[in-house]
Amino acid sequence: MGRKLDPTRKEKRGPGRKARKQRGAEVELARFLPPGKLGLVRPGAASRRPKEKHAVKAAGQTPRGRSGFSDGNSKWLALAKAKKIPSKGNNVELSSDGEVEEGSWEMEEENGSSEEMVDDYGASSSEEEELLPIEKAALKQKSDRGGLSEDDSEEEEEEAAAEEASRQKMGQKEEESPDLQLNLDIDEQFKLPTNEQIEREDILFILVFLPAEPPDLHIIHQRIKGNMEVLQDFVVKREEGRTRQEYLVLLRRDMAAYYSYSDFLLMKLMDIFPLPELINFLEANEVPRPVTIRTNTLKTRRRDLAQALINRGVNLDPLGKWSKTGLVIYDSSVPIGATPEYLAGHYMLQGASSLLPVMALAPQENERILDMCCAPGGKTSYIAQLMKNTGMILANDSNAERLRSVVGNLHRLGVTNAVVSNCDGRQFPKVCSCLLWGVLGGFDRVLLDAPCSGTGVISKDPAVKTNKDEKDILRCAHLQKELILSAIDSVNAASETGGYIVYCTCSIMVEENEWVVDYALKKRNVRLVATGLDFGKEGFTRFKDRRFHPSLKSTRRFYPHTHNMDGFFVAKFKKFSNAIPQAQKEPAVEAATPSAVPDTVMEPQLKKKKLEGSKVDKEQKPPQPALKKRHSLQAQRRPLKA
Repeated sequence: MGRKLDPTRKEKRGPGRKARKQRGAEVELARFLPPGKLGLVRPGAASRRPKEKHAVKAAGQTPRGRSGFSDGNSKWLALAKAKKIPSKGNNVELSSDGEVEEGSWEMEEENGSSEEMVDDYGASSSEEEELLPIEKAALKQKSDRGGLSEDDSEEEEEEAAAEEASRQKMGQKEEESPDLQLNLDIDEQFKLPTNEQIEREDILFILVFLPAEPPDLHIIHQRIKGNMEVLQDFVVKREEGRTRQEYLVLLRRDMAAYYSYSDFLLMKLMDIFPLPELINFLEANEVPRPVTIRTNTLKTRRRDLAQALINRGVNLDPLGKWSKTGLVIYDSSVPIGATPEYLAGHYMLQGASSLLPVMALAPQENERILDMCCAPGGKTSYIAQLMKNTGMILANDSNAERLRSVVGNLHRLGVTNAVVSNCDGRQFPKVCSCLLWGVLGGFDRVLLDAPCSGTGVISKDPAVKTNKDEKDILRCAHLQKELILSAIDSVNAASETGGYIVYCTCSIMVEENEWVVDYALKKRNVRLVATGLDFGKEGFTRFKDRRFHPSLKSTRRFYPHTHNMDGFFVAKFKKFSNAIPQAQKEPAVEAATPSAVPDTVMEPQLKKKKLEGSKVDKEQKPPQPALKKRHSLQAQRRPLKA
């Protein structure tokens, strides 16, 4: 490795091999050499030639050899002494016989005379003999233009001055650039684009999949930032003659183009989040969530599992203080889903948000638990883990294909207290009424992870950005309402340790969460209780023009931009009566009523209904003659038509 060259420090090199080409040497030598014999000789040539060949010319004397000098002439006829001048940046070394290999010499003579310098072969060396043809041509051009009268040192000084000037300019620009940028930021105000610009961008946006130029995302991003600043201080920064609605329409349009969302979904999100928080939510959906695993305490401990994975090159940390079994994986040199520990069932790949519903359910040992939508089995195995393989878990799912993964995970994790069933959750109380009430006497706890639109897991499934509309949301909400009523009907309110229902979704839509919970509160004898989770945001008690039950504050919402986990909603019910309220108008509820509740509970209600119905019939029967008399009086008062 060589030394690194610092371009900022340009050291001047001393006279070396190219020094004979300098104009200064010719001027100095012209003082001592006769006219017509101007030439530059290599510095080491005089010392390398044999001493016998040196000829000394003196005024009025003939050349003489090594001997024969008289005493009077011995001093001034002696050979000129060579004085070594070390050059800057060049190393000068002496050979074994005292000759100089490289360097520069200055010939000094006492009387100011000099000898003619010749090379090793006795011939005088000139500059033109050693120059290349291209160098000779350049030298000729310089002589024609009078360039020989200018020193190269002056050119170097001019170049150095130019470099210093350029550096000073660059320094001034670097110093002034922050101020200039600040001035631009202060003076520049966001202005709404004209209708023509919007139409032109609309055409480009429509033709983005055709061979046309896509929209400039950098410009759109800057416009979003400017629009947000105006909306945060609308009274001061707004443009005259523009309404807030115009800014919001432009902002929604720009965010749809920049983040690739549908206009419908962005409208829904803008209703849920404030504008600054909405940007954070959209940005968080562009980043994948951390990989998390859950330790299977049926087979190992979290400390032992962490040590085993660290030995395999896995970088991990505990998930958080709120979880005693979770681990977060930062990076790994081995596949997390194919380690010997995974195949042995020591852990389960599971999102952090999927642990929350089971923690809220808080199953106890020797209880009867129903997991109504169990696939792929992560929550079911966690319930079995907390119950220590005691009691009974009924793992149900309507999709038979997904039950294969449930069975595989339960076998791998060592779960032995689970029964897998394939049944429609909406008809579960009706189909399983014999097993539910005759044999089991109802479940102690029910977990309902209802199917949803998936708006909380956009980072896993980006297709949700564009493939969901109003019909999909309402269809999911209707299915969730049916499932939650079936889940409530499957729980025995008289359970000594239970009587709880946990409802959760991986959606952030109000129609799928608070709306469904408020519906269940009106249709069944249940109330909301605390989930037992120390973090998370409270659910909505009012949304736009709708007002929900005040107890919805006990529900919890989780967002990717605040909790670094998938969007999730958790609500916990406590059933206080097996009786069903009388105000029932929906066919789904009526179909589930006679079979979902045991006969011992329904018989008193049916007798009460019959007695009340007979009383109403007797009270509401008006006397027929009175009606006929009233109609006859009204007919008499009508005027006759001509």
